[in-house]
Amino acid sequence: MMNKRIGKQTVTLEHPPVILGTGTVAGKKEGEGPIGKYFDVIADDNVLGAKTWEKAESGFASRAGREAFKKCGIEKEKIDYIFGGDLLNQCTGTSYGIREFGIPFIGLYGACSTMALGLSVAASYIDGGYADYCAAITSSHFCSAEKQFRFPLEYGGQRPPSAQWTVTGSACAVLGKRGEGPVIDCITNGKIVDKGITDANNMGAAMAPAAADTLLTHFQDTGRTPDDYDLIVTGDLGAIGKSVVIDFLKEDGFDLSKNYNDCGLIIFDGETQDTHSGGSGCACAGLTFCGYIYSLLKKGQLNKVLLVATGALQSALVVQQGESMPGIAHAVSIQNC
Repeated sequence: MMNKRIGKQTVTLEHPPVILGTGTVAGKKEGEGPIGKYFDVIADDNVLGAKTWEKAESGFASRAGREAFKKCGIEKEKIDYIFGGDLLNQCTGTSYGIREFGIPFIGLYGACSTMALGLSVAASYIDGGYADYCAAITSSHFCSAEKQFRFPLEYGGQRPPSAQWTVTGSACAVLGKRGEGPVIDCITNGKIVDKGITDANNMGAAMAPAAADTLLTHFQDTGRTPDDYDLIVTGDLGAIGKSVVIDFLKEDGFDLSKNYNDCGLIIFDGETQDTHSGGSGCACAGLTFCGYIYSLLKKGQLNKVLLVATGALQSALVVQQGESMPGIAHAVSIQNC
């Protein structure tokens, strides 16, 4: 058996799993953004007929899973495991959303990095021979996130320019041992990095150091450079966090200026949609990758992508107690064979 671990934090996959298909369900604002045409379903409103924002988020998750299974032509009974999570307490958005599927569920919490975390764990299970098919799913909702992490909408608080807009929607990717589609060839799971940021309205600054650390580790472990990828995309750092990552990597001798972007800047039009520093939330990287980037990979317009989804591992309670916001970032290398 080959030694799959290289460097400090990177694993290469002996039998690279195939991303067979994806399902995406987006909120109304997300559907009106620059990449809205790449989403499978765009909600007429952000409620989906539910009585609460939390139930609505679960509705997005269940619909995204059904869309993914349908597009792949794989019955849910063939999925060995589903990996997922969200921002709500105890990941209830996901668990309530997928309970109808009857699939063995392994809950994950990586905050907004959950899409990449789910892909990395699902790929590892398949490469290790523990499963033939796995799914990775995540969701977020602007209204449920504001209520849990900041203030209920009824409060009417002013959002500063550094604030980001939590993406409403859900995304699901189905991976298989074999089939047609781009493959995951290696993963670099990140470590917690905390630079002492305490401002819950400046999430990009809190997460950017973790993204820079994971990117640097990935390049050092693999011997690759930014030029080896058609696109390097972080999860939801927004305008502020993106600039921090570029500066950090430049200090270490890596130029990201030619092929680096952030999902939080891709999913919304910052000038016309009033999202301040950009998008955030689990569905930010989820929808952008599973909708827009995956479509470009399938068409051959992109051939090698490094997805580095980012998350802030705080809760509203500890932030109110004066604690800082630890960051995490997980990198998944995806390429066409």
